[in-house]
Amino acid sequence: MNISLVIPPLVQLNTPYPAVPVLARFLRQKGHSVHTSDLSLALALKVFTPEFVRSAAQAAKKRPELAFFCAAAEDYAACVRPVVRFLQGKDPTLATLIARRGYLPEGPIFTRSIDPTQEGEDATQEYLGAFFGMAGTTDLAKYLASLFLDDLAAFLASAVDPNFGFGKYAERIAVSLPEFTPLYEKLHKTKLTPIEQMIDDLATDLAKREGPDFLGLSIPFPGTLYSALRIAAAVRRVRPGVKVVLGGGYVNSELRDLEDERIFDFVDALCYDEGFQPWMALLDPTIPREPAKPEEDHCCGPRAKRLRDRNGFWTLPYAKPESPLLIPDYQDLPLDDYLSVIEMPNPMHRIWSDGLWLKLQLAQGCYWHKCAFCDLDLDYIGRYAPAKARDIADAMVLLRNETGRTGFHFTDEALAPALVRALSEELIRRGEMFSWWGNIRFDRSYTPELASLMARAGCIAVSGGLECAEDRLLSLMNKGITTASAKKAFQAFREAGIEVHAYLMYGFPTETEAEALHALRFVRDCFAEDLIQSAYWHRFALTAHSAIAQDPARFGIRLLPDSHKGPRFAHNEIPFEEPGAPDWDRIGKALKTALFNYMLGTGFDIPPRKWLAR
Repeated sequence: MNISLVIPPLVQLNTPYPAVPVLARFLRQKGHSVHTSDLSLALALKVFTPEFVRSAAQAAKKRPELAFFCAAAEDYAACVRPVVRFLQGKDPTLATLIARRGYLPEGPIFTRSIDPTQEGEDATQEYLGAFFGMAGTTDLAKYLASLFLDDLAAFLASAVDPNFGFGKYAERIAVSLPEFTPLYEKLHKTKLTPIEQMIDDLATDLAKREGPDFLGLSIPFPGTLYSALRIAAAVRRVRPGVKVVLGGGYVNSELRDLEDERIFDFVDALCYDEGFQPWMALLDPTIPREPAKPEEDHCCGPRAKRLRDRNGFWTLPYAKPESPLLIPDYQDLPLDDYLSVIEMPNPMHRIWSDGLWLKLQLAQGCYWHKCAFCDLDLDYIGRYAPAKARDIADAMVLLRNETGRTGFHFTDEALAPALVRALSEELIRRGEMFSWWGNIRFDRSYTPELASLMARAGCIAVSGGLECAEDRLLSLMNKGITTASAKKAFQAFREAGIEVHAYLMYGFPTETEAEALHALRFVRDCFAEDLIQSAYWHRFALTAHSAIAQDPARFGIRLLPDSHKGPRFAHNEIPFEEPGAPDWDRIGKALKTALFNYMLGTGFDIPPRKWLAR
């Protein structure tokens, strides 16, 4: 069986998203012919070209709000190919030219980013010097080159396709999409934007080149759904008999209760959970399947709905995975073509987008799986199965030998301290040298001794949920940590030289404005003491598979009536109301503004309440 697996536009451009290469290795081990493609990267490399920049400028020449870009179009066209090569690591000598400025055109995003205080050239030089110093030429150039592409992406979105974004495509269309009609109509329109046509052309070329019997598309985020369905339709025009299969995070979380069957005009099946079992059932008709009963558990468990096609949901016989360790196979993907970008100069914050990180999941599920806001019903969280330390170390060596790369991002929901300890000891025992980072929980198990062990084994950074950073709320959400235990973990990592990113949350049910300001004060103090180096504040969202959704009254909220009429498409985020809730739009802006300043090393002398006044 000839299978094509595709990462659709647009996902991160610095490293391949892991679902496709993981599935590729599994299917190859089962004897199937598999080819993988990253059309997210392929689209970006076609968009960021002199020819496309010039055509976009031609289309926008009569629009006064784009006058700067049109006037500078030739400068952008002349620089775009060298900038892409530089960010791919193929022309490092360009760094000095970019870093001294004057080489790249400086558009609105570029200008605001290098002078956030808007105080002029002296302030700009001081700001950049604080982060990059005298010897940081390459990093400074990478930052400026990334801003250049940010400006160019914003121009292209305005000039040729409003759905285009640097790292996303048509995200607004697919976010909170209970009805399929808007997307369905967009997929049937006849007048295409240049970028839509480019997506179709890439898919057509793939179909002619690979001739797939099966086409698999991973949908990790809402911003990849529209382009994935465009790819499916284009491939079907060339290969009418191809079987199209969708899977990934968006399918798992948003389409578990799918009712609208019009999606099957584009695809043949949806795969849930880890995807391996559904794929084997699609490829092997002898594997039994049974129609799912309405009362059966739709997520975890041996009777879970694991497959959906035009005829409904299907259960499959539960098969324990041969190993919880999911090892990607990057053999088809052009690793040297990915772009390392710096979204902001904060050393920890840049880690997501700077550098090609090999992705590895050390355990299935979450070892804690108790947080009230989390989707505990979903299989990938609720069923915990860790790999053995020696198998993980073997996998890291295998991937290093296959790719020549030594940097790893562990993509687990949360790395269990015992597993991290065992892996660190195994890597040290073998004398292996890797750099790695991943997500943890800031609990008391992360002692100075364990943090030191992790650092010696190659750990460079950790990220974890500090959430509302307020003890009453941490207890209410059953997070299993306190601000005191988190601070001790921060101190342990600081002593070991491991950088820390904290995920933060505001607007959690029953949270008050005073508690939000108290959290801001705690976060400010942690930044001021260099205990955390980076953070991000998210607005609380109520999801269908969380414990809060099952018992909203306990959390002081009321679910709003479902106003949707007709067959449902996506279903995940649930609207709710909370009597007497603060103005979270206003508070959220203040929290994010303060945090932005803290990550740049400023604003520590401003009292938390003053940010609200600003």
